[in-house]
Amino acid sequence: MRLTPKFLGIGFVLSAAVATVAFAQRDAVFDDPATTREALNRALSEADEAEKRGKRLEAEARAATEAAQKTATEAAALAARIQQAEAGIAAAEARIALIGDQQNTLNRRLAARRGPLVRLTGALQKLARRPLALSVLKPGSLRETVYLRAMLESTIPEVRKRTAALRGEIEKGLALENEAQQALAALRDSEEQLGERRTSLAALETRQRLASRQASGDADREVERALALAEEARDLDSLVDQLDAAGSLRKELAALPGPTMRPSSPQTSLASGTPSPIPTTTAPSSGFRLPVSGRTIAGFGEASDGGVRNSGISLSPRAGAQIVAPAEGRVAFAGPYRGYDRIVIIEHEGGWTSLVTGLARTDISVGQELVSGSPLGVAGGERPVVTFELRRDGTPVNPLRYLQ
Repeated sequence: MRLTPKFLGIGFVLSAAVATVAFAQRDAVFDDPATTREALNRALSEADEAEKRGKRLEAEARAATEAAQKTATEAAALAARIQQAEAGIAAAEARIALIGDQQNTLNRRLAARRGPLVRLTGALQKLARRPLALSVLKPGSLRETVYLRAMLESTIPEVRKRTAALRGEIEKGLALENEAQQALAALRDSEEQLGERRTSLAALETRQRLASRQASGDADREVERALALAEEARDLDSLVDQLDAAGSLRKELAALPGPTMRPSSPQTSLASGTPSPIPTTTAPSSGFRLPVSGRTIAGFGEASDGGVRNSGISLSPRAGAQIVAPAEGRVAFAGPYRGYDRIVIIEHEGGWTSLVTGLARTDISVGQELVSGSPLGVAGGERPVVTFELRRDGTPVNPLRYLQ
């Protein structure tokens, strides 16, 4: 009975397999496989929703007749495509993390089984190659050799049976490596798409800013008023209240009837026209959406370590993630505010106001009219936290109850 080279080399095959299965993996950002699978499912859902939104906005942009509306909708479509690419990157990273966990588990099993198997095959190989002539020189060795040969006849089939499972795990490791390579390719594609779409959005926003400079007189004065209110406000709540009051006054003035000709008999004439009624507090027709994709780290009304209740929901997005307008509306404030990085406050129809904090950069200006999904800016670069607050007639409400 001779041991085949394939069987004798099983230890070397296992070593090669362990080396092949291992691959370079990005820094882990997940706590455990369950969290990773949850992140994967969330990213896939967000990518699907962003893709649908991008297609819808692209169709609306093609159908738009006014230049301003067309440009605004194109920017919102690009922002949706950017969020789709970001979700694709998150999904690919989650897949890679899951594959890495499976590979680590497989590597540990192979390492545990490889040592005993290599020692066993070495001993069997030594016994099988013992020269028969040496057995004649040692009394009793011939009987032992015959006994050992008989033992090998029954042992080797059992060893082959057990190593079959190991060979299956080696094949599984190679399959995992192939799957990881596909996930890495998808990651590179998403990163490339993200770069291209960010470049396109930056070019579009540059054209928007150049066009807006032609009518910058009133806009500049409104920016100055917003900055002055920010300096006077004691805190973020009072800033929102003051902007709400200013917005309500502006809407009431806009609703007043225009000037009329002086009547021939003023003493007998009544004022013609009445102010339009104040809008009801129904949500905007497009509904609200989360301004950024990410994991919820603090819910509405949740108390912080200092005992302060959260007036909105706080999200943990990717570094530099795209942030968009939660609904159509008008920018009431955009810029830095103490303790909150950069913030954006948007007035919506029906007495609604939204507040987004935690932006590292803002790409809009005070007075700008936004469509739902218009790009507002980007999140910070290291463990960013973006908070989204929604107010109805000045009162904070749970944003999750009013999402699309």
